[in-house]
Amino acid sequence: MAGKPPCPTQAVPPPLQLSFSFSPSLRSQRESIPQVEENRRWRKQVEESPLLRPQWRLAQRTRGWSSWRSQWPFTKARSFCKTHTSLFKKILLGLLCFAYAAYFLAACILNFQRALALFVITCLVIFALVLPFLKNLLGKKLTRGLKPFENSRLKLWMKWVFAGASLVGLILWLALDTAQRPEQLISFAGICMFILILFACSKHHSAVSWRAVFWGLGLQFVFGILVIRTDLGYNAFKWLGEQVQIFLNYTVAGSSFVFGDMLVKDVFAFQALPIIIFFGCVMSILYYLGLVQWVVQKVAWFLQITMGTTATETLAVAGNIFVGMTEAPLLIRPYLADMTLSEIHAVMTGGFATISGTVLGAFISFGVDASSLISASVMAAPCALALSKLAYPEVEESKFKSEEGVKLPRGKERNVLEAASNGATDAIGLAANVAANLVAFLAVLAFINAALSWLGELVDIQGLTFQALSFTQVICSYILRPMVFMMGVEWTDCPMVAELVGIKFFTNEFVAYQQLSQYKNKRLSGVEEWIEGEKQWISVRAEIITTFSLCGFANLSSIGITLGGLTSIVPHRKSDLSKVVVRALFTGACVSLISACVAGILYVPRGAEADCVSFLNTSFTNRTYETYVCCRGLFQRVHLHY
Repeated sequence: MAGKPPCPTQAVPPPLQLSFSFSPSLRSQRESIPQVEENRRWRKQVEESPLLRPQWRLAQRTRGWSSWRSQWPFTKARSFCKTHTSLFKKILLGLLCFAYAAYFLAACILNFQRALALFVITCLVIFALVLPFLKNLLGKKLTRGLKPFENSRLKLWMKWVFAGASLVGLILWLALDTAQRPEQLISFAGICMFILILFACSKHHSAVSWRAVFWGLGLQFVFGILVIRTDLGYNAFKWLGEQVQIFLNYTVAGSSFVFGDMLVKDVFAFQALPIIIFFGCVMSILYYLGLVQWVVQKVAWFLQITMGTTATETLAVAGNIFVGMTEAPLLIRPYLADMTLSEIHAVMTGGFATISGTVLGAFISFGVDASSLISASVMAAPCALALSKLAYPEVEESKFKSEEGVKLPRGKERNVLEAASNGATDAIGLAANVAANLVAFLAVLAFINAALSWLGELVDIQGLTFQALSFTQVICSYILRPMVFMMGVEWTDCPMVAELVGIKFFTNEFVAYQQLSQYKNKRLSGVEEWIEGEKQWISVRAEIITTFSLCGFANLSSIGITLGGLTSIVPHRKSDLSKVVVRALFTGACVSLISACVAGILYVPRGAEADCVSFLNTSFTNRTYETYVCCRGLFQRVHLHY
């Protein structure tokens, strides 16, 4: 044993010390700062509670503070809910969908006609939800199927074939459709006249994009056929107009409570102006939910791929269908600084050529045909782009030629209530602006009447007023009469329609539509057509054409509104905006006139104006339009024999 070397001394490690202390250094390594603060707060509460102190000490010796706190039942339930949140959402959504499906089927089975509005809304929502899935499922297949058409020669050949087929179809359609109604050819000649005038006034004749021009006019014509000629489209837009009228009537509930029933029934300001506030509130809610952006982007995408226009100008013009001339440029606010003059001209033209959804409700409240107003506003969008590229063609290099389009953000409001409140508040300014303009312009017209009457009395000419011979009537009833006749209006109705068009241009569209509603009310109330050689109302065909021709913000006062709105967004481009605003105003006015020509080509009476056989067999005491029509037809068929 003596020779055996001693064993080396082995160091024995100290026993492992497990500590569950709450030192900030250890805690910061395993927990975030919010967790540390929360644990500190809970530890303070437990230490102050004598009942929980033994359990806390036991937790210190076992698994620590956080582990002990996680054993509480409330914490366990909250953790379970957080873990299965998506599952709970799917279950709740499934239950809601099942309940709605049962309700929808019950409503349709009980009375489908009564549930037609619900059916249409449901189909639109399902289409919007299914569209992204169809795009992901069939998008690549459609792209592969269209690859052969990317060949430049085949693509050019297809374009010429399509253009030739469209031209032949238009000629045949005009020849067959106008055989019995040759007056419709006058409206077609009016379209050609306005196009030639715009081409003669074009900024760059050689740079005109005829693809955009013909596609825009073609889309407007096809949409007009769908709305005016086909039974499905006519009934659909007629039904849509009736639903809009019903929806706008809910304004009475709020305005009657605030102003009283008597003022709402008798005073114009309390009838039409609250509708602007109500509709502004609804549009703000739809914008917050993203519905307006979705519809605008789809319309803009379709116009862009067909007409070849850029993303920004197309989006602004499509937005003008729903919002006003000052709100639509806000959709493309980040891009206005880099847009070309032609694109800015297109944005302005879209504002002048359309009306906003807010004032649409006010016009409908006047008694103007709702379906004609809605279809006119939609038809104006492609025509505005087409004529804009005819009057001011693109000669610069645009930065927004991508077909991906421009993304629209949702509203900045935090909830629906805030969106509704902001929309109503913003609409107050618009309603006040409308009221102020009506007061000012009607007062100016009254002053002109008085001045003309005074001048006439000085030379012994009596009755020299607005009704007989005023500035507006001289300019409109005589100078604009040939232009109105080319729209398809009968010659006897031309002075009155020309006067309305002139009032719209020199004053505003509110005054013109109000005058049109007075003519319509006279016709429906059975007033004689001629009284002492003066025509009292215009025909139904003239009313429809006039409704289309007045549908737009193209008037002199809108120049200041447009310049003010756009200058506030891009103040450094004020000189560029001033260069194109007058041309855009003229182009926007031509858009409304061409829409009226399309209505003149396509409009045909739907059935008899009145059922005289059944009407004359009943007893009647009041004079109505049916009385006038039936009696006139009866006397025209009577031959006196002496």
